[in-house]
Amino acid sequence: MILLELFWSFFQIGMFSIGGGMAALPLIQHQVVDLHPWLTLTEFTDLITIAEMTPGPIAINAATFVGIRIAGLPGAIVATIGCVLPACVIVSILAWVYFKYKELTVVQGVLAGLRPGVVALIATAGLSIFTLAIWGEGGFTLDPASINYPSLVLFAVAFFILRKWKTSPIFVILGSGVVGGAIYLFI
Repeated sequence: MILLELFWSFFQIGMFSIGGGMAALPLIQHQVVDLHPWLTLTEFTDLITIAEMTPGPIAINAATFVGIRIAGLPGAIVATIGCVLPACVIVSILAWVYFKYKELTVVQGVLAGLRPGVVALIATAGLSIFTLAIWGEGGFTLDPASINYPSLVLFAVAFFILRKWKTSPIFVILGSGVVGGAIYLFI
């Protein structure tokens, strides 16, 4: 019975966790602290800390942690499957619909409409990272003293290498990490 409860609780979390890991926290808290007293609020706080420190999505890490705590390894497996299953089903259905109807004008129109949105999201994330690297947490300012010049030069060189020689981004990232580490080690 406990395995079924774990599965159903984390299935609901997986189904309604729209907006990413941080948006899922109230759902997880409701299921594991309020509805089923599997964890205390203090233990839930520790759960979030552990889920943040370990690689992977928060909801899946939380499912594994709660499952193993409540019902051992079978509980971890059942809770994790419950959390992942809704996304797998939804993505599989969308993939099937796409491959079946990708030639339709309506589908092509929807995809063409989504492209600028995706580009805008990627550009926004890139601009946020650029601003953080160059000006820090204070954000963009016209004050030249607030600019992190080593980061700006490293960005310009990496951008130039990517555009001029079409080098693999992985090598540019690794090289930037090594050079940046060396610069900040000696500054």
